[in-house]
Amino acid sequence: MSAESVRIAVASQAGNSDVSGLWSRAVSSTATVALAHGAGAGMEHPFLAGLADALVADGVSVLRFVFPYVEAGRRMPGPAARAVETWTGVQAWLAAEAPGPWTAAGKSYGGRMASVACSEGAIAPSALAYLGYPLHPPGRPDKPRSEHLPAIAIPQLFVEGENDPFIHPREQFGDVVASCQDARVHWIVGGNHSFEVKGARRPALEIGAGLAPVVGEFARGA
Repeated sequence: MSAESVRIAVASQAGNSDVSGLWSRAVSSTATVALAHGAGAGMEHPFLAGLADALVADGVSVLRFVFPYVEAGRRMPGPAARAVETWTGVQAWLAAEAPGPWTAAGKSYGGRMASVACSEGAIAPSALAYLGYPLHPPGRPDKPRSEHLPAIAIPQLFVEGENDPFIHPREQFGDVVASCQDARVHWIVGGNHSFEVKGARRPALEIGAGLAPVVGEFARGA
């Protein structure tokens, strides 16, 4: 699928800037999704490309974008405030170019930063979709990243691999989901944090595309 390169303005106390984006408008679009990358990959990662292309083919318009640290060529995420400001810029871009309800989605870090932005009132999407929510660093369930989630009133979808070390023990993750106002989980049987399944190796492009029906249905219903 072809995507249009766009620039997304990011306002910050540290100085205004902009970041790269890829806009794919679906024919007869039935929903819009803003799709953020994870901490270790940019918006052109095959997983996101596969998901975006499949969503567009299913009638869902998609805006992919990068966070400022990726735009600057750095590998490690910067302050959370910069990610929140980026999500605010994404919302403003959509309001101008594709007004209407939209769903904020993201792989791991990108989804978590969307939830932070939403809980702080910086953005107001219709729903949030997490593609592997990083509840805590692997092996560190004592460091949860969930205190803000119960304050979010809009629907939240957690797409999670059963063997994802970022959400084990599963009982802790279950308690977090139960604490949310409107949340559901879609499990990927045998999946890890990248939704890979041991013994069933598939390209990341195919894995991403395989999640499109779940994300698309959720976005249309939000």
